[in-house]
Amino acid sequence: MTDTSSLTAQAHQLLALHTAPTLLKLVNVWDAISARVVSEVPGVTALATASHSIAAAFGYEDGENIPVELMIEAIGTVVSATELPVTADLEAGYGNPGETTRMAIQVGAVGANLEDQMKPLPEAVAAVEAVLAAGQAEGIDFVLNARTDAFVKAGDRPHADVLADAIERGKAYLAAGAPVVFVPGKVSEEDIVAFVDAWGPQKLTLIGAPGAVPLARMEELGVARVSYGPFSQSVALMALQDLTTEVIGGGALPENFRVLN
Repeated sequence: MTDTSSLTAQAHQLLALHTAPTLLKLVNVWDAISARVVSEVPGVTALATASHSIAAAFGYEDGENIPVELMIEAIGTVVSATELPVTADLEAGYGNPGETTRMAIQVGAVGANLEDQMKPLPEAVAAVEAVLAAGQAEGIDFVLNARTDAFVKAGDRPHADVLADAIERGKAYLAAGAPVVFVPGKVSEEDIVAFVDAWGPQKLTLIGAPGAVPLARMEELGVARVSYGPFSQSVALMALQDLTTEVIGGGALPENFRVLN
């Protein structure tokens, strides 16, 4: 376990990275070697785990199918591989958001994502409050990235209704003490403007999905953070599959090959 003074300092550092006008860019990791490779890139200031990627690495489907103890162990492995602050993807809290947060802090995480899964708003707010209370009980200002699934679970609902739901939920999570709100899914520039108008700058975090608003524009509009979820693992696996295709076809290692482990 990391000592409390170190966790406190890392939590303050992570929060400052979210509140600064510079967009926080997080390429998600899932194990020790991905954590080390990403953290060694100049300009990387923090690490984020991806629950989907960790689950896949252990042979589980995403969606809290991996045992919580194994997920926490993997988060601890990432923490141990870097000196940077780590924010963890805790899905929806594995049935007990407060206790799961406590476990994550015990292995050194100083922030987390928490999905609302579009549960009734009072229930979702209670989960946010439980996470923040767990941080206070452990002596740190835990940096909660409160996630609303309004966009990813939109279905065929009118976009205006989906946007209104996301804004309402975000306001409730911010009022409960969450410093930022995560809205994954296909978010347009107009949506970003609406979120920033409703919540203020440096309160919105997004995922860098294919076709996303360019990073420079996100920063101009006041987005706090962009992360890449399971997409970074997919890029790594694409490279592995491409190498395999090349080798099976009689080729060799790429010309720009370099040893990273």
